[in-house]
Amino acid sequence: MDADAPGPERVPTDVPGATVAWRVPAALSARVPAEQRGSGRDDVRLLVSRGCAVSHHAFRELPGQLRAGDVLVVNTSMTLPAAVNGRVGGERVVVHFSTRGEDGRWAVELRAPGGAGATGPRPGGPAGAVVRLPGGRALVLEEPLGPSAGARLWWARTPEPVPELLRRYGRPIRYGYTERDQPLSAYRTVFAAPSPDGSGSAEMPSAARPFTAALVAELVRRGVLFAPLSLHTGVASAEVHEPPYPERFAVPAATAWLVNAVRAARGGDLASGGRVIAVGTTAVRALESAAGDDGVVRPAGGWTDLVVTPRRGVRVVDGLLTGLHEPQASHLLMLEAVAGREALRRGYEAALRERYLWHEFGDVHLILPDEERNAPNCSSNEW
Repeated sequence: MDADAPGPERVPTDVPGATVAWRVPAALSARVPAEQRGSGRDDVRLLVSRGCAVSHHAFRELPGQLRAGDVLVVNTSMTLPAAVNGRVGGERVVVHFSTRGEDGRWAVELRAPGGAGATGPRPGGPAGAVVRLPGGRALVLEEPLGPSAGARLWWARTPEPVPELLRRYGRPIRYGYTERDQPLSAYRTVFAAPSPDGSGSAEMPSAARPFTAALVAELVRRGVLFAPLSLHTGVASAEVHEPPYPERFAVPAATAWLVNAVRAARGGDLASGGRVIAVGTTAVRALESAAGDDGVVRPAGGWTDLVVTPRRGVRVVDGLLTGLHEPQASHLLMLEAVAGREALRRGYEAALRERYLWHEFGDVHLILPDEERNAPNCSSNEW
């Protein structure tokens, strides 16, 4: 879908987060990257759900879970060093730069500095407040982003080019569950590519983090296809689970053609034909935003306010590689749309039981369509 720059009226307010009866123990938070836990990026664990059947693997075994003709849709957005120190009057704050609007303004979140470099929530505003930034720069808060973001996200303006500001003074956004600051390279994926205008993601499209160049080469050797797109992620709501707000995306013509070709070649034979597997919820949002009611993907770009829910469903995506999400996260609605409620429940029960790790440095979950006639029954609606 093409859209103008987002404003308060474009932020969805009627999409609740998925409410589920489980919690993630603090011990299951991945506090540092896999490389600092004595392993490689592709050594994280891979939970595979095929319908209600669950199996456990190392991520480096991903080629054995896919087949020739599958297409992995990957987000090439590059993570920005989007956190910058600032002051509002005498108060120290950390500014998280989230999303650049078409009018040159940026959506930002002001957070309170916390212990060991982490941050905590802080109300945004008021309108007209001036945030003093390093190097004599200043940022002026103008208006809230929209109802679903509450007072957290504000449109703000600065005369300075923000990409240059971030390059000189920024660092990656981090939250309290991480142990310490990490270099920007720890927050970038093998697919990340610079944008001509300096845009990028406030937070890493982390589902792709376990991929390495060697693993990509092995997948290509086996006949797995790759289709790039971009969706520049904004800042997450670490304390409150808001529905996603509009984000900039682009689905190029080559990706639209490849996805359509894979779907057309298999016809109705999903069991043996190529499958469209999104790498990350950002790839789902972008690709589904470019899909018509007929399931045909067309080149598209601009802003998307699409929220994928079980009611809306998915038109193009057959499978999803994603991280593990917290209860009440709105992303769980998207996962339920792809996997089904019971399959998702069983997958998360297995992840908790087997002590998988959560968050951007953690383990990942591959959701594939149920192609087995004798697969476990997924009819339960209990969570």
